[in-house]
Amino acid sequence: MTDTPDATRQTTTRWETVQPWISLACRLGLAAVLITAAVTKFPPALSVQAVEAYDLFPTDIARLIGYTLPLFEIALALLLLLGLATRYSGAVGAILMVVFIAGIISAMARGLSIDCGCFGGGGQVDPEETKYGVSIARDIAFGAMGAFLAIWPRSPFALDRVLGLYR
Repeated sequence: MTDTPDATRQTTTRWETVQPWISLACRLGLAAVLITAAVTKFPPALSVQAVEAYDLFPTDIARLIGYTLPLFEIALALLLLLGLATRYSGAVGAILMVVFIAGIISAMARGLSIDCGCFGGGGQVDPEETKYGVSIARDIAFGAMGAFLAIWPRSPFALDRVLGLYR
């Protein structure tokens, strides 16, 4: 069975109708996750402890990351909530999730028993308390949301639309 021009037009129209709402859901979902992650990292000492547990950076760099990561997550979340620079914010969100996944895989491969610190906490845990698989799967889903926005940034209630960037 071949597609008729009407069937192709109907499929395109359906996608054009649904896609902005999927993008809105991705924007709000990723923003909510980033805000939650940032808020649970306060006071910043918790975030520093989590970064240091990965044993990837010298102490000063780990402290810098620990203190700035929650602020970066809040800034990225605000851009997503406002729908401003949506394509770039989505891409940065996807890249951030890839970095988080790489850190978790690194910890797992080196036999570290740590809490990822994604939503507060962090640091050493008993080996049976690690949740690497769940954390990786979760970050893959969040990364997919960011990638979706990087490809299809057009969404309702976005400043990008007001500015004429995505119609």
